Amino acid sequence: MKKTEKAIEVVSRLRNEYPLAECTLDAKKAYELLFAVRLAAQCTDARVNIVCEELYRKFPTLESIAGASVEEIEAIVHPCGLYHTKARDISASAKMLVEVYGGVVPDTMEELLKLPGVGRKSANLILGDVYGKPAVVTDTHCIRIANRLGLCSTKEPAKVETALRKLLPPEQSNDTCHRFVMHGRAVCRARGPICENCCLREVCDRVGVEK
Repeated sequence: MKKTEKAIEVVSRLRNEYPLAECTLDAKKAYELLFAVRLAAQCTDARVNIVCEELYRKFPTLESIAGASVEEIEAIVHPCGLYHTKARDISASAKMLVEVYGGVVPDTMEELLKLPGVGRKSANLILGDVYGKPAVVTDTHCIRIANRLGLCSTKEPAKVETALRKLLPPEQSNDTCHRFVMHGRAVCRARGPICENCCLREVCDRVGVEK
């Protein structure tokens, strides 16, 4: 089976297995998702959601976050780990969004990457979830599963993104990446994948084999 054919089959099977492709980070506004993604580095989404609820309760607007001190933000985001860097990036991004972008989160990769602490993974999530644009979010689950399926043979996020953009239907790319996360947590785990329960078993290059 060619990679393009396999990719279409993967998209179909994941869509049937996980009809609701949703981000597990809670956010009502674009900037909330942006900050949640920053906090999610080396932290669980569940913990980030709890911390963000407190953060937005104390600072309910983008302007109030921009006006808060880094120390005030640190005190709240401390449970997420790496809190010095995360608080600094959130503070700087909030200020930049207010002062440069009029309080609106940019809708292009180029502009999003100018925000402190924002990399391609975060930018892609914003472009896909907020603006409905084709996006490939290469988190650890996406990278692991794409490699196991044989859709790519690299663990470098940028190269995985490039490979998947060539294979995934643009209108399905963002949802498929969400489904990779769901599948990676439920079945195709980093350690001890449950291959016998995998909906992708028949199209996987490495069924039952650990990388």
